[in-house]
Amino acid sequence: MVRRIRSYLMENEEESIRLEVKTDPEAVRRQARWCGVKPGLKILDAGCGSGKVSAILHEMVQPGGKIVGVDYSEDRIRYARTHYSEHGEPFYEVRDLRDPLNGLGSFDLAWVRFVLEYNLGESDTIVRNIDRVLKPGGSLCLMDLDHNCLSHYELPPHMESVLFAIMEKLEKDFNFDPFAGRRLYARLYDLGYEAIQMDVVPHHLIFGKVKDEDVFNWIKKVEVISKKTRSLFGGYPGGHTAFFQDFQSFFLNPRRFTYTPLILCKGTKPATRLTLGLGTD
Repeated sequence: MVRRIRSYLMENEEESIRLEVKTDPEAVRRQARWCGVKPGLKILDAGCGSGKVSAILHEMVQPGGKIVGVDYSEDRIRYARTHYSEHGEPFYEVRDLRDPLNGLGSFDLAWVRFVLEYNLGESDTIVRNIDRVLKPGGSLCLMDLDHNCLSHYELPPHMESVLFAIMEKLEKDFNFDPFAGRRLYARLYDLGYEAIQMDVVPHHLIFGKVKDEDVFNWIKKVEVISKKTRSLFGGYPGGHTAFFQDFQSFFLNPRRFTYTPLILCKGTKPATRLTLGLGTD
């Protein structure tokens, strides 16, 4: 097996905390019910991060169910085991979704939330690897944002132009997909999935006084990403530091409006299939 260099866009010493703070348990439960999570299922939480979502899913599959959370970050798996595992449940393991998931067994449902957006070039491979460990008749649930980080009103023109340039650079140089959500349906369609269903819900819907957890999440995102794209701030008055300060001022202004749609896609793996485009190898 080839060991790849990890290149997660949001890697920073507070990432487990950011994932923890931004996760809304009730939103997770609503999405899980839509995906068909219920007692007795064995579920793969692909890209489990801090383990908070895995723990919520674990509660929902009892009695008799099992959650296996995998992530390629050793730090995140260590955090999940420390904070969200009791007597080995949920079960967490360091695994790279870009490699075959051998040895994990088969699953009734696979939960893939906020994963493909960070793996633009490997998304097809990741979906195929997850598909291989899903039982025939099992459910594959893909959830990702669309037009990610790009919908703010009313940004000054010079800030907006830099923000769009940042997102273009993230696509080109950091393997990030701001439009991951709109690609989900085609991924299941090309694999021959049946009974595909879609939904669109607001993930970010921020107006008026902003919640503390949203402040921490967004300011941390802008801090990490702007540091990785410093070359784009040469023409910005005051450079990178001024942009970061200007964004904070904008985001804390109760007149601001920010939203991001979350696209949910689920389908049933057929007993036999004729694939259209992706193949099975």
